[in-house]
Amino acid sequence: MAGETKTSMSQNHKEALALGRAEGRVVRAYLEALEAQKPKRGRKRTKESVSSRLEDIETELQQADPIQRLQLVQEKLDLNEELEQMESVTDLQSLEEEFQKVAKGYAMRKGISYAAFRELGVPPAVLKEANISRTEN
Repeated sequence: MAGETKTSMSQNHKEALALGRAEGRVVRAYLEALEAQKPKRGRKRTKESVSSRLEDIETELQQADPIQRLQLVQEKLDLNEELEQMESVTDLQSLEEEFQKVAKGYAMRKGISYAAFRELGVPPAVLKEANISRTEN
């Protein structure tokens, strides 16, 4: 349209957007780490039990028919990946500390309640440290 001028964002607006994106990344990283560490159903596997099964697979592969070998090779790949994940422990403590610094502001801007955080597994003590109470939102 003729005569319209394009207005640019103020510096304050740009800073607020950048802050929101940064806080969102912190909250996302913490929630993803919590989810990854959530206990799975059944007996908890250890590095030793996974390594033991990998040794058993090597023995079984020598006598397996082609279909069994295929399944054993896939199980071996899955177990090796599981072992890698066990060894790359996420530093939940530092993510938790960063979360506690930004969660209050993030929750207020986004309208996120105490109950919503709890539903995703955020411990009450973490929310308390973040100054998010049950009575807000």
